[in-house]
Formats: sequence, C-alpha cells, structure tokens
Amino acid sequence: MFTRTESFRTFLQLYPVVSILVGIHILFWLLFQLPIPSVQIILRLLDGYNAGIANGEYWRLVTPIFLHINFGHLFFNTVSLILFAPALEKMLKKRNFIVIYIGSGLIADIATYLLEPQQYSHLGASGAIFGLFGVYLFIVYFRKGIIDQANSQIIISILVIGLIMTFFNSNINIVAHIFGFLGGFVLAPVFIKKRGHFVHQTYYSSSPSTSRFSIKQIKGKHIIWMIFGLLILIGIFFRFS
Repeated sequence: MFTRTESFRTFLQLYPVVSILVGIHILFWLLFQLPIPSVQIILRLLDGYNAGIANGEYWRLVTPIFLHINFGHLFFNTVSLILFAPALEKMLKKRNFIVIYIGSGLIADIATYLLEPQQYSHLGASGAIFGLFGVYLFIVYFRKGIIDQANSQIIISILVIGLIMTFFNSNINIVAHIFGFLGGFVLAPVFIKKRGHFVHQTYYSSSPSTSRFSIKQIKGKHIIWMIFGLLILIGIFFRFS
C-alpha cells in the first residue's frame, strides 16, 4: 500500500492528481530559485503572511500549500506525497481527494492565521499532508476493513513519529500540522461512507484475522491515543508558553 513499485509512466497514469501536485511543488520551487527580483517579489506575495491576510490578501490561505522554503522541505513533502497519497487518490477518487487535500491545507492555514502573530509567515504542504494522515486515522478507527491491520499499524507509527518531529524540530509550523491533521480527520466521514470498501490488491485480506481486533490491540490503540493527546498538549504548551 505504501510501497511504490510502478514505473514512472504507470504512476502518472494511475495517480494523475498526485503526479500534478508533485509537479507543481517542483515547478514552483525551481521557479523561485531564479535570482530574478520580480520572481522573488511574486514569492513574497504568495507565502502565508498573516499581516497580508489581515489586509485582505486571502489567497495567502491557499498558495502556501504549493510552495516550499528549501530543497529539504520540498524533498520531504514530495516523498510523503508519493508514498502516502496514491492509495487515497484511488480510494476517494480525484475530486474528493483534491477537496480533502486542499481543504486540510486551508484549515491548517486558517488556524495558523488565527493562532500565530500577524508577522508570522510560512510555506509548505505539510498541513495538507498531515490532513491525509488524519483521513487514514479515521479509516483505521471508524472504517475498519478498508485497510488491513499491518498497514494500520504503519499509519499510526508514522503519525506518532511525525508528531514527535513536529514538536521537537525547529522552524516547523506546529499549528498547521495539528490542525491539518484534525481537518483531514473531520473531513474524512463526509467522503468515506460505511458502505463500500476500498480493496488494495496487494495488502488487503478478507480473512477474519484482518478485520477483528483483540483486546490487546484495542488497549494498544488506546495507548496510541493517549500518546497522541499528550504530544499535542506538550506541543501547545511549548508553543504558547
């Protein structure tokens, strides 16, 4: 599910929305590397500058989703898209995937505007990508059977690692990560109904062992939720103290 074995051409054919998003990320990053003053001015008009939003530049709530600060930032978010977004594009279909992706990023940027100071500025697709993890977590807990147990554990593990990196790395928009994740989690039930399961041919198994959870597994999930909540509280405390 999270292992990419397709050829480049096959990937483009199977996941056109993800491919376009990756292309936009790379294109904009290359464009803004040009040492041309007018290009740099345009970049400053597209970042998530809270003072600009306060003055009516509302496009700044959306444009940061497609821009990145440096190559490392671009690389991490692009690789995350390539690994984790294709399954959701297939599951949700193109239009719904776009709505959840941009919607999660928009929620993250609105929260950043409301909770960060006016001089705060940010770029990056991280809020939208964390929204995808919010969708996955909703599926794990409320649409059991769509994703098998092994991949469910991978999702939870990656989410916990991502949250730890969010709270303890510098120059990260903690608010965007948290509210992007919550945005995806909240938007997920609108598009993922109880009827109809997404079947992943490689990882999905219809055997009872993959659709039932033991008491130990349930307790383990409760522990994950406790860790998740604790990390959020720690992050909020250090962010606003």
